[in-house]
Amino acid sequence: MSARSTFIHLATKAGILFGALFLVSVLLAAIPGHRAPAPQSQGSQQSSSSQSQESPAMDHSKMPGMDMDDAKANEARAVHDMTPGRMDAHNLHMHMTAMRTATAEDTARAKEVVAQLRAGLEKYKDYHVALNEGYKIFLPNIPQPEYHFTSYYNGFLEAFSFDASRPTSLLYKKTPGGYELVGAMYTMPKRATEEQLNARVPLSIAMWHLHTNLCMPPRGQLGKADMTKFGLKGSIATEEACDAASGRFHPVIFGWMVHVYPYEDSLDQIFAMHHHMD
Repeated sequence: MSARSTFIHLATKAGILFGALFLVSVLLAAIPGHRAPAPQSQGSQQSSSSQSQESPAMDHSKMPGMDMDDAKANEARAVHDMTPGRMDAHNLHMHMTAMRTATAEDTARAKEVVAQLRAGLEKYKDYHVALNEGYKIFLPNIPQPEYHFTSYYNGFLEAFSFDASRPTSLLYKKTPGGYELVGAMYTMPKRATEEQLNARVPLSIAMWHLHTNLCMPPRGQLGKADMTKFGLKGSIATEEACDAASGRFHPVIFGWMVHVYPYEDSLDQIFAMHHHMD
């Protein structure tokens, strides 16, 4: 091998190594570097600023102390909690961003988000396009008012940048012939601040939400546990009470989320917690 070829070979290897190290550093930067806030009472949740948490695009089954059954059970419960009439904005296991005073600039930014989202969603009115592009249907066999088609790649990108035409999830309503597109969901990871959320979708227009204060049953007892105490609808909402019940406590699960229904008529309905039902 000539000296020139040897140099090119070594340079190529060095480039690959550098690229790998850079990718690892980016991935590590995306992982939350601190513990979520200590669980708060219902009253204090209403007034405090919340830390955000792990992106929904990440594998929830890899959360410390949470296995795949836990993750699926709680994702199902989270979807259930989003149904009309079931959303309590400040219940024991839900934290919402506080509504700010709206400005003309906020309204203009929100309308621009809606315009970009509508343009980006146009092709997904055919749900087959979403499936062909890698969107995955969450719990397709469980009846839901709306189904989340999630792009885990988009969810990863949302941790670093915001493109209003590129939501993490598409929201569909089931129809006799398939699915009808009704909206979308944006996400942000754990390290996000409320100012960062506001920079994407104004907090005077929309409420971002987190699922919080989760106590899971002792490992291996999910199927027979008293779920009036455990899980996202359970009465246990503090680490102390969870420890007393031999449970496994998680201050925050999933990530910051906000739904957008761009085909509605008013901003109130467009940025509602759930789809307006006729």
